[in-house]
Amino acid sequence: MLSSAEEALTLFRSGMKEYRAVVADVNLKGTLSGWELARQLRQREPTFPVVYMTGAAANDWGSQGVPNSILLQKPFAPAQLVTAVSKLLNEVHRRTSKNRRRHWLAQQASVPAVHGGRNEARQ
Repeated sequence: MLSSAEEALTLFRSGMKEYRAVVADVNLKGTLSGWELARQLRQREPTFPVVYMTGAAANDWGSQGVPNSILLQKPFAPAQLVTAVSKLLNEVHRRTSKNRRRHWLAQQASVPAVHGGRNEARQ
């Protein structure tokens, strides 16, 4: 658990550890907000899962939040946080799997196939 967006960005950019999601309060210590933290993370990783939490700034989510993020209004149950993070991680996994499948199919289309002793390019 970190106390500032600057600290989070330093850790993320260091590459020492692979982070799979961020859960950020929109009001953090330091000069950057949770909104800005998410924007900067998304500049480096466009599909990075973001869950915001706030007690008073929920109305700003539409204008300040990044697309495909989730906002939890305080107070919330721990199960809501688990559900939100799981949902976003599953969406990233689904998109990644779909892109890998497309890439594999494109590669297969250009691989020669042998049928009946003849070489034929797949169409």
